[in-house]
Amino acid sequence: MASLLDDVRTSAARIARALGSSGYRADFTPESLPDIERFMSEHSDHGIATDGGLLATDRGPRLFALGAYLGETVRQGLGGVWEVDDQDPHGEINIVLRLPDGSIIWPVQRVIKRFQNGPEDSLVGYAIGLGLRLSAQSPARPHRRRSWFRRG
Repeated sequence: MASLLDDVRTSAARIARALGSSGYRADFTPESLPDIERFMSEHSDHGIATDGGLLATDRGPRLFALGAYLGETVRQGLGGVWEVDDQDPHGEINIVLRLPDGSIIWPVQRVIKRFQNGPEDSLVGYAIGLGLRLSAQSPARPHRRRSWFRRG
């Protein structure tokens, strides 16, 4: 049986591949976070999934994976270690990233908050507030719509 820590890493990698195949930048760099923000805006509006959008189904696992991606992006940029409790019945929501300065963040909870409240809870602003630096020269990527999750 896989641990929650394994799920965090696997989900982050899987969502990065899926986002990338759908035309979003998802390379675990701070510069990818505007594309994650764009994804959230295109597929949800203040707690409501866009009809036919990619959060209309399997929302829980997808928000978990997006939170894992956000946390992994922060971890790779600033350092830190994941802390999970495999005994916690709400462990997926309560995963913690402990930063090198001792700060604790809850990336999955932050993505859920972004889904519920909309752009005013920007993931980009959150990451910048934590100390991640986005390059001023980040190239805009063209938007391409493709199938994201295949049924199978």
